[in-house]
Amino acid sequence: MTEQLPNDPQLEPFTRTQILMGMGVTAIVLFGIAKLWLYFGNVTRLGWGWDGVAIAGGVGLGLAISATSSVVYRLWPGYRRCADFYLQIVLEPLVWPDLVWLGLLPGLSEELLFRGVMLPAIGLNAVGLILSSLCFGVLHLSGLQQWPYMVWATVVGLILGGSALVTGNLFVPITAHIVTNLISSVLWKLGKTGNEGRSVD
Repeated sequence: MTEQLPNDPQLEPFTRTQILMGMGVTAIVLFGIAKLWLYFGNVTRLGWGWDGVAIAGGVGLGLAISATSSVVYRLWPGYRRCADFYLQIVLEPLVWPDLVWLGLLPGLSEELLFRGVMLPAIGLNAVGLILSSLCFGVLHLSGLQQWPYMVWATVVGLILGGSALVTGNLFVPITAHIVTNLISSVLWKLGKTGNEGRSVD
């Protein structure tokens, strides 16, 4: 069985509206699950605070994750293929202002659920960190052949969850997640623009 690539004619491309609606609906569903879990599960959400230390920590962590992802992208062909597949599908239809939503919506909703609610619900310990990170990784599994992308997402989940445990501040992984998403999407768009410019010459 061969993997369908983004330029495979059998793969129906998504429209900009479909991508934006999908992001919005997913964010609402994740927010809803988190709220219901808080209400019915007798769980206390991980705290958060808006201060310079948390912002700097989140931005620094996001930059570190992005740099590490770049190294993994170069060294692991399976992850590179999956990342290209995913980014092509999601980013191709979007215009530059849409990237703000691509950073904010998953960054807020996924962190609220996985690090803000699930982590303290399971336990603020190694077991809670591992299980919540595995769930986060599975969320990013779009097909069995995309397993390298899920593995990397699980590793990122461990890093984000670890920052939540160390700081006790949900704002740190939220900021890191947003920064990571923005960097990866901006770099992909810039690379795409650069390649198109070279092909015209």
